Amino acid sequence: MTPSATTASTSTALTPLAPLPPVLPSWNPLGHLFNFRDDPLALFERGRDMGDAVRMRVAGRYLTAVYHPDAIHRVLVERQPNYVKQTRGYQQLRKLLGNGLLTAEGDLWKRNRRIAQPAFQHRRIAGFAEVMIRATNDLATQWEAAARTGETIDLAESMNRLTLRIAGETLFSLDISGESDSVGGALSDMLGGFLPSVTNPLLAYLPVPSTLRYRRGKATLDKVVHGIIARRRQEPENQDDLLGMFMAARDEEGHGMSDEQLRDEVLTMLLAGHETTANALAWTFAHLSQNPEAAAPLYEEVDRVFGNGTFTLEAYPQLTYADQVIKESMRLSPPAWVESRMAVEDDELCGYRIPAGSFVFMSQYAMHRHPKYWVNPTTFDPSRFAPGVHLCPDGAPRPKGVYFPFSDGQRKCIGEHFANMEARIVLTMLTRRFRATVVPGTVLRQEPSVTLRPGGGGPVRVARRN
Repeated sequence: MTPSATTASTSTALTPLAPLPPVLPSWNPLGHLFNFRDDPLALFERGRDMGDAVRMRVAGRYLTAVYHPDAIHRVLVERQPNYVKQTRGYQQLRKLLGNGLLTAEGDLWKRNRRIAQPAFQHRRIAGFAEVMIRATNDLATQWEAAARTGETIDLAESMNRLTLRIAGETLFSLDISGESDSVGGALSDMLGGFLPSVTNPLLAYLPVPSTLRYRRGKATLDKVVHGIIARRRQEPENQDDLLGMFMAARDEEGHGMSDEQLRDEVLTMLLAGHETTANALAWTFAHLSQNPEAAAPLYEEVDRVFGNGTFTLEAYPQLTYADQVIKESMRLSPPAWVESRMAVEDDELCGYRIPAGSFVFMSQYAMHRHPKYWVNPTTFDPSRFAPGVHLCPDGAPRPKGVYFPFSDGQRKCIGEHFANMEARIVLTMLTRRFRATVVPGTVLRQEPSVTLRPGGGGPVRVARRN
């Protein structure tokens, strides 16, 4: 019988001689190394089927995956200072992003979070809507041409171009959409080798193809980001945006951020500000294409709210079903599909002992499909996020720690409200005018790297709805 997780989540006292979590069986001498590298989504689902906590042997050591919402809430919220981002995955991310908001710890993270926070206040985000609307209208013009000719659109590429432009104009007051091809190629080069580098850190030092592509991609992104910083250094006036806030910040001795520090923050925001939302939108259009019965209420909503008029921010709160669609898409295909932490001190999760130094993993992908907490967990059903629903199969309210696409606690994504507004605006503006259909025979592969990307890009054809 699995020990109780509830007791463990509300007390810091350790049960004497609490057992270690059970081990997920493997007949491979290397444990689950290749499973983690080749199909981590299936691996975390297998672990979930064993119970609330399980150990997996990967790359020469054990990691603990937890699947109880109380344990996840304890790691991310209740005892957040005890669980730090000193894991192999974050070590590899630091090689790419440096010490930006996603990867920084301690006083550096607190300082830069305070600097960045005003840029993401509700008042400011509402002002970003104008950029989002204008950029989406420009994309709609391109889709109009594709609808007339029957041309196939690469959905992932289309969404990446759009969100990169929005991120550049809103966060840095620059239109960098002309560099979307180089940024997209660089991302693919780097992200393709992320999991192999986590399971085998030595790859970073070997001249193998994945390492060479990674280095090439990193050099390209560094060039783009340093170009953004250089362009802003040449401007005499301070821009009231995120980059301007970082450039104006001074420490106790009056020193500003170096170009390298700015590079870390800009690159983090550039990638986090467009890559995850682009993936969320691509998956959302794909799910709607494959589930027309779920798409019909969305078309009805946008037609009712906007009629033949243009998008207005005043109508935004009325787009409730659109919000449900996006949440359901991020449940089945969460751009952030797993999180990892390292325990600083001994702890107890799910009634099991977590020794200091343990790696603890929490998979959004596995929890968002957990049959204990979701009715028909693999079915795309936006109605499960209707107001007042939120129920488990047994009728109980769904607890915290089951659905966490933006993480939780102090380290919850700073751009959550920005991303939600962007996704709802783009989705409703495009579905008001178009019906996007995945090309028949296409199999959209879920490619887990830093984010959960649609493998193959998602070729679609668009048709005018009216």
